[in-house]
Amino acid sequence: MFRTFSLVLLGSTVGFSISAAAQAVAPVAADRARPAAFSGRLTDAATNEPLPGANVVFPDLKQGTATDADGRFSFANLPRGRFTVQINSLGYNTVIRTIDTGSGLPLQVGLTPAATEIGQVVVTGVSQATQLRRSPVPTTVVDRTRLNQTSSTNVIDAIAHTPGVSQVTTGAAISKPVVRGLGYNRVVTLNNGAKQEGQQWGDEHGIEIDEFSIDRAEIIKGPGSLLYGSDAMAGVINFLAPDPVADGRIVGTATANYQTNNRQQGYSFQNAGNINGLNWLARGTRKVAGDYQNRYDGRVFNSGFNEWDANGYVGLNKSWGYSHLTFSTFNQNLGLIEGGRDSLSGRFTRDVGVGSAVESRIVTDDELRGYSLFVPRQRINHLRFGTDNNFIIGDKGGRLTLQVNYQQNLRREFGDALAPDTPQLYFQLRTVDYAVRYFLPEMSGWNLAVGTTGLRQQNRNLATEFLIPAYNMTEGGVFGVVKKSFGGLDLSGGLRYDVRRISAQSLYLDANERPTPATTPGAETKFPGFLSTFDNYSGSLGASYAVNDRLTVKGNLSRGFRAPNIAELGANGVHEGTIRYEVGNANLKAETSLQVDAGVSYVTDHVRFSVDAFENSINNYIFEQRVLNRAGTDSLVDVGPPAIGLFNYVQGQARLLGGEVTLDFHPHPLDWLHFENSFSMVRARQLGVPEAEQFLPFIPADRLQSELRGNFRRQGKRLTNVYARFQLEQTFAQNRYFAAFDTETATPAYTLFNAGVGTDVADAKGRTLFSLYVTANNLFDVAYQSHLSRLKYEEINYATGRRGVYNMGRTLSVKVVVPFVFK
Repeated sequence: MFRTFSLVLLGSTVGFSISAAAQAVAPVAADRARPAAFSGRLTDAATNEPLPGANVVFPDLKQGTATDADGRFSFANLPRGRFTVQINSLGYNTVIRTIDTGSGLPLQVGLTPAATEIGQVVVTGVSQATQLRRSPVPTTVVDRTRLNQTSSTNVIDAIAHTPGVSQVTTGAAISKPVVRGLGYNRVVTLNNGAKQEGQQWGDEHGIEIDEFSIDRAEIIKGPGSLLYGSDAMAGVINFLAPDPVADGRIVGTATANYQTNNRQQGYSFQNAGNINGLNWLARGTRKVAGDYQNRYDGRVFNSGFNEWDANGYVGLNKSWGYSHLTFSTFNQNLGLIEGGRDSLSGRFTRDVGVGSAVESRIVTDDELRGYSLFVPRQRINHLRFGTDNNFIIGDKGGRLTLQVNYQQNLRREFGDALAPDTPQLYFQLRTVDYAVRYFLPEMSGWNLAVGTTGLRQQNRNLATEFLIPAYNMTEGGVFGVVKKSFGGLDLSGGLRYDVRRISAQSLYLDANERPTPATTPGAETKFPGFLSTFDNYSGSLGASYAVNDRLTVKGNLSRGFRAPNIAELGANGVHEGTIRYEVGNANLKAETSLQVDAGVSYVTDHVRFSVDAFENSINNYIFEQRVLNRAGTDSLVDVGPPAIGLFNYVQGQARLLGGEVTLDFHPHPLDWLHFENSFSMVRARQLGVPEAEQFLPFIPADRLQSELRGNFRRQGKRLTNVYARFQLEQTFAQNRYFAAFDTETATPAYTLFNAGVGTDVADAKGRTLFSLYVTANNLFDVAYQSHLSRLKYEEINYATGRRGVYNMGRTLSVKVVVPFVFK
């Protein structure tokens, strides 16, 4: 039934997209329907020499091009209206302009050389594409250049060094984003502007997005975004694909990456084109990794993974806007680390089926060297297809956007050594989500957007173990956001109202723990079933004021809202690879928050300094804590061996405060030299509780990052965009932890050193043949445990006295990117 409904709705939407595109063009006046021709020329402001290869992009229209050898560019098929254009070229200040594409006037811009980057555009959570420094909501952009220069094992690992962002990890394959101390369902993850739905509540559940498919990531910190739903209390992370290529071009990219520590191999191939507005992108990716290693544990058994991914779109970009059909499939297999050891040798052990019995055996060297996965392990398949549309309304730049997606997330966990290919836990999550937004034309500096978003979701248990109840969920919300500019002052704000309804099904088990009717004699209640409805509002009001070209001050007040997720409400069980038996609480209340942000930035040609501070007060904060028995020790659940601790969900009043400081130097006349520094901190307390319970669990430690980097535009005739960097990452001791009930322990400080070099290699005509990136992480092979690593709480190694499994040791990464131009 759900599948039929989903396919009918999606098919109807695709049909509506095509017909609406035609209707958007037919009735308009002739001058309005006629495509706008827009052109211009870019030069160096100091020398007046042309700037070839500069990028000219309309972010709201997903159209872009590059300048020719004479610095000229042109568009032949733009909508008419006022739109934001972004112009950037390496080594120059980015220029942001709002222009009337139908004016017929060419754009002449002189770009000024700069050592600092002060002009990025953000499109996430705003009423129109907005210059980053003019947005009151704290936002960070991680671009493709930085992603290429970073060595990572997954998509969240790639952005986790951003100030204010960290990650909860379970080995190399599983990472969950944490923004200013909050994660899980408090962070909304977007895949090209559409919500990613894939069991976000679970410790063992990562983000199912191909890291090679990302052109840039936009990170909103705090509940200041109102366009995407109520769960964005901590923030929004939007992973964006490359914009369509210029008309008349067909290009391709081949990427290969190898990392030495876990022998990780990654291969990705992309083809994109644009012929008379018919544009497409197709990408395929393969990744495979073995067990990672560190100085204390050696190779960590069953920490490998592999995945096959494909994604892309096909559609039209015309003067009436664009309409794209999108597709992605993410398919991953990964081992789940249990950390069991032999008490004498300290070597890892694994369960082996022998006849009808299970034996524990020491892992052999051969089993550690290969790419094989053993139980417990997990298989994830995430399929998404949908439609992404942007229709131009009128000739002033009004836009109606429509997104509809169907997602299916299949998650299987295999944990029985006697039946290693039979899943014990099997979730089938299906979601239809939609978003309709109308961006009104700019009127006297006012920008207004209104809309509605929502989803229909169904989750089913298809195996023999049950952690959460099967459920149906419906949610919807309406919003309005507005922005007004008064010279250097930008004001923005908005309101949003959301309703969520969760219907959880009851489940009864017989003596063999199989589903049975409630009337069966001796039937045990696994899930009682419940119906919960949550509704509330969120909002924000902020201002950004450019005192002058160098100094900007910002402030924002925002209110957030989050309904409890299905695990918090109804869990009753344990995952393979975890150390907790979780019990939900159907009486939980929704969380609400009030956050204050303040920031100041000062930017010159050679110095960039910024401070962003926040205070976030959360009512009904939901978290897990251990359950004690009458003797004051752990309540244990026998699911093993071994028995594990019992945890339930409770609520309290929380207050988080902290922020980020960045200070970058680019000393004159050594403009090629960059010394970049950032410091991030979060203080998180629960109010009105005993001392051992005062700190919230899973709060990242303070972190200082310093990077010395040299950028060289050209070295000889063949090497361009050469860089070399050396980075220090100091993570301070975390002694503010949730000590009650032995939930957490302190984590000592550690210092990591990273380094990297890279270059583009060109042919005799200056065309790039390939790009090479070499990165070394944890250069001195430090053995450490992150406070947010769940492996820190695995079993004790009695041979060494150390508890848990340590993070990855030294790794060298080599990445090659080869561009192709077919037309």
